[in-house]
Amino acid sequence: MSEQSYIAGFRNHVVTEALPGALPEGQNSPQRCPYGLYAEQLSGTAFTAPREHNFRSWTYRIHPSVVQSTYSELDAGQLRSAPFSSIPADPNQMRWDPMPMPDAPADFVAGLFTLAGNGDVGGQSGVGVHLYACNTDMTERFFYNADGELLLVPQAGALSLRTELGLIEVSPGEIALLPRGVKFQVRLLAGTACGYLCENYGQPFELPGLGPIGANGLANPRDFLTPVAYYEDQSGAFELVAKFQGRLWVTDLDHSPLDVVAWHGNYAPYKYDLALFNTVNTVSFDHPDPSIFTVLTSPSGTPGTANCDFVIFPPRWMVAERTFRPPWFHRNIMSEYMGLIRGVYDAKAEGFAPGGGSLHNCMSPHGPDAATFEKASAAELAPEYQGNTLAFMFESRYVFHPTEAALEATFRQRDYVEVWQGLRSHFDPRQR
Repeated sequence: MSEQSYIAGFRNHVVTEALPGALPEGQNSPQRCPYGLYAEQLSGTAFTAPREHNFRSWTYRIHPSVVQSTYSELDAGQLRSAPFSSIPADPNQMRWDPMPMPDAPADFVAGLFTLAGNGDVGGQSGVGVHLYACNTDMTERFFYNADGELLLVPQAGALSLRTELGLIEVSPGEIALLPRGVKFQVRLLAGTACGYLCENYGQPFELPGLGPIGANGLANPRDFLTPVAYYEDQSGAFELVAKFQGRLWVTDLDHSPLDVVAWHGNYAPYKYDLALFNTVNTVSFDHPDPSIFTVLTSPSGTPGTANCDFVIFPPRWMVAERTFRPPWFHRNIMSEYMGLIRGVYDAKAEGFAPGGGSLHNCMSPHGPDAATFEKASAAELAPEYQGNTLAFMFESRYVFHPTEAALEATFRQRDYVEVWQGLRSHFDPRQR
């Protein structure tokens, strides 16, 4: 797929049509739409939301979405949802190896595994943290999520996201966001694929404020790409899976739901290449707060305290002097789930592998392991380029509750706390 298949810009009002003249002129819902299409609006916010936060798109489609059978409940497998009340949260630091690829055929939906989450679906707060591992395409099956938007972070294997508003190809090193309610299908561009998924129940992700950073740091709005209109007019036996109030439901269709011939609006999927992030870093002393690495934020009702921040730790120069380079030891009001896309994270000597993850809840102490501390304390403080790395964090104001399956998983590292036990005392009251 070429770059011409996208329109650049974050939350732009996009106007796109796959057939000339498919968009009506003069009004959104005319008496007769061009080409015999149906007008259908997709609203991602309340009708009366402030203009700058009002998201909706008008679609002009071959079949209206109401042409479907009665919903019936579907087995959710290892997918779980808020409220995560079955397992009490605890302050223990946790870490997992990469999740193994399933032995049996599994598409994107069947390959979802919930690690942890917080908040409440009904109250529209918090997030779910999932892994995905799939080895087969979705062909006759489609999916949408009524509970929240989906932030997809591939770790291995490229994907084709076939959405009702257009086609997106996303590879490791990129992210894609699928808005709440948008129908889509996932197909593999290689034999298998795996990665991370943040299900955001709260306010939609947006770009963070820049404050003293100025106009040009972090993620640039022009680098976010929205697909242009694409449609397929196919009849057959299809099923549409819906995630609704924490459960999976399925309905039968006699046509492909990817039949939007034209659309306009600001509520649509998008993708972003993390290599385009303009990293800001210290050039004097101290490891900076991870907030300067925020790509997207889901705000909460408390200013500056996010429902969820999506933060990355990309390739960057480290040039600080007379200071400890890695992240310092800290306890935080926010709770953190961290994953690794590629390379080595600078605060971990071993055990934190691409595809794995760690969970540090509110006020649970964490920081560099013993080997990293000793190495960094004695290192020559010359400029250093950390090029072989791309890590990320889902950071939330709400405590993460791990799922029972995550706690019992064979790929959980039950001895994670041991990485800090070698931090011996260096205290000597006779020597400053």
